[in-house]
Amino acid sequence: MGRLKNKNVVITAAAHGIGKAIAMDFASEGAEVIATDIDGDALSGLSVVDGIATKILDVTDGSAVNNFADTMGSIDVLCNIAGFVHHGSVLDVEEKDWDYSFDLNVKSMYRTIRAFLPGMLEAGKGSIINMSSVASSLRGLPYRFVYGASKAAVIGLTKSVAADYVANGVRCNCICPGTVDTPSLEARIGAFDDPELARREFIARQPMGRLGTAKEIAA
Repeated sequence: MGRLKNKNVVITAAAHGIGKAIAMDFASEGAEVIATDIDGDALSGLSVVDGIATKILDVTDGSAVNNFADTMGSIDVLCNIAGFVHHGSVLDVEEKDWDYSFDLNVKSMYRTIRAFLPGMLEAGKGSIINMSSVASSLRGLPYRFVYGASKAAVIGLTKSVAADYVANGVRCNCICPGTVDTPSLEARIGAFDDPELARREFIARQPMGRLGTAKEIAA
């Protein structure tokens, strides 16, 4: 408790799953957390947690991101968690699916990093954490065409920011989880004709024989 006292942290997609677990963990270590999401109803549940303030934010809206950063000023940590999993092969992905996936999975990180990085550079320190996936870092997965492509772009984005600014005291890293048991996964499983079969297939792809947990990724 208290390792992160006086650290200011902004987290996107913090209302559910991995983002929520990260917000809770940072707050438990004494950080001052601003948890953002487009789901205001779910986000409100975090506002009662000590150390967490909430903000409704659409990371696909560049003006909203810039205005938010202006009101926040300098922060210590930026966690880019917002993302979308599209199910389909290259033949299933229409241009609108490609554009939306890259807008949310990649361009949103570009927006938030550009908005908050100047403050980190002025302070001479900062940490940026981006969420990627094993679907891009280790192997291709069936029917994850645009998801895998967008998460691979996140890795490239992360490495570039790290190379450009590590000498200025700003670190940039990404996390590449396997399949994690989250509300969004449950929704995707529920959309299959045979949800139980889909669940077994998700689990079968995990080397450890089970789904990961949001708490494990947050740690």
